[in-house]
Amino acid sequence: MAVATLPTAEMTAGKTSRAASRARAIKRFKLSLLLPLIVLFLLVLTPVLLLQLYFSFHQWTVYLSTWWDAEYVGFDLFHSVLTDPRFGWAALRSLAFAASSTIGCFVFGFILAYLMYKPFRGQSLYYIIFILPMLTVPVVVAYTAEMMLYRNGPINDAISRLLGVDFQASWLTNPHLALTTAALLEIWNWTPFSFIIMWAGLTSIPKEPIEAAEILGASKWRIFWEVQVPLLRPVILLALVLRFLEAMAEFPKTWALFQGGPGSATETLPVYIFMTTWQYFEISKGAAMSYIVIMLMIVIVLIAIHLLRREKCALDTMYQRRDEGEAVEV
Repeated sequence: MAVATLPTAEMTAGKTSRAASRARAIKRFKLSLLLPLIVLFLLVLTPVLLLQLYFSFHQWTVYLSTWWDAEYVGFDLFHSVLTDPRFGWAALRSLAFAASSTIGCFVFGFILAYLMYKPFRGQSLYYIIFILPMLTVPVVVAYTAEMMLYRNGPINDAISRLLGVDFQASWLTNPHLALTTAALLEIWNWTPFSFIIMWAGLTSIPKEPIEAAEILGASKWRIFWEVQVPLLRPVILLALVLRFLEAMAEFPKTWALFQGGPGSATETLPVYIFMTTWQYFEISKGAAMSYIVIMLMIVIVLIAIHLLRREKCALDTMYQRRDEGEAVEV
């Protein structure tokens, strides 16, 4: 009969050495990814941010001869921006646009990923078709949509034929529909992004919990809701956060189609900052707006990082308990 022996000092030392070597390798890998970004930030972005900060505290316009002739105004520009009703409405439009388009992208992306994550014949062809919208230049998307969405265009014609009524929606000129149109274009353009992330998450789920649930007689719905979704929570959160941040910065399609109109219906934060800086030539006010938006994005990112860490810790705890349970059984 075989007798189990305690780990020797050599075995323990070997495991410690391998763990230390693995930790050093992970550290080198992280540095190899982050170092180029840090250098790029220091050499390119830092001077721009410092100049923008200077403009935020000095009243400068293009009519002054040099930057150093600008008058120091302290926090007056930030106060002016925060009390500007137009800026407030632009922020609300950006949040509404980002939230609706993010939810739409996630829902359609998740559905496509769930239908695609199990291998089947012709899967590669469908994968290429699904990611094509994301590879399309945003300005091309906008101009193509402009041709298709005018009042007597093919989109209204197709809807009229399907419904059997004369459908004449003014997608581009109706103030009540313009932001919705922009959100629908964003959903079409960026659903592949959510699809790729969720597809990767679904394919990386370990098979053991699903097989155990099937053996216990769980239905597909219960397996999906009680096994797959909890395991996917970090991936879901990551997809939502990345898409939301990208949607908050959306500018090319909205500007190419609407330029803030009709009226101010699509005047989101990027559009309003662009108009303030490059059409009204209020350079300092535009810089102050940009810094306020940066602070808002930093807050969102920090909250997202906290939530991602919490989800990761929950998953690590779950896997650790599973491993301990398997060790006890052995």
